[in-house]
Amino acid sequence: MKTQQIVQQLVLGSSSIYRRELLQRLQIPFEVCNPEIDETPLAEEGPDDTALRLAAAKTRAVAVNYRDALIIGADQVAVLEGIQLGKPFNRKNATRQLRSLRGKEVVFHTALSLFNSRTGDMQSQLIPSRVKFRKLSDRQIDNYLDREQPYHCAGSAKAEGLGIALIEHIISEDPTALIGLPLIALVGMLTRAGVEIV
Repeated sequence: MKTQQIVQQLVLGSSSIYRRELLQRLQIPFEVCNPEIDETPLAEEGPDDTALRLAAAKTRAVAVNYRDALIIGADQVAVLEGIQLGKPFNRKNATRQLRSLRGKEVVFHTALSLFNSRTGDMQSQLIPSRVKFRKLSDRQIDNYLDREQPYHCAGSAKAEGLGIALIEHIISEDPTALIGLPLIALVGMLTRAGVEIV
């Protein structure tokens, strides 16, 4: 059995359990560090720019504690008809958000950054996912929120869970991007940084 030779420490700059679970799929050792940054969008900043800026900022915040590491940062911004969708944080907001999404398409802009704190090299990429929601009834929305509390998910639906039942279709070049950590893009970045996954 091949043993992974990781030249530098690998660190996931995230507090998300979903991103941690996704990264575990690659079967390589890594640490997790919460970047603790202000995620407020800047005035006049587009959603893709916000996502890219925050993904990179998370890696740099973690780099303060890891001087010789490959640090992964990711961020996601959801947009409906030009308006950014924040995390609902409670049932009332989630209900309102899901009602506004029924029958409509939301674009999830997922940004990924890989920062080499030894060399200062930063790789970044944006992976959009287009998600069409079903024409949900109020009862369906209530039933969903009774069973799953997606209050920390932009768009108020966990595609990796029961939220998939709310979705009519997804168009994305990377199915893991919607969950928050685009693994296809990450494997490419790690390869360029000298880390072989398989």
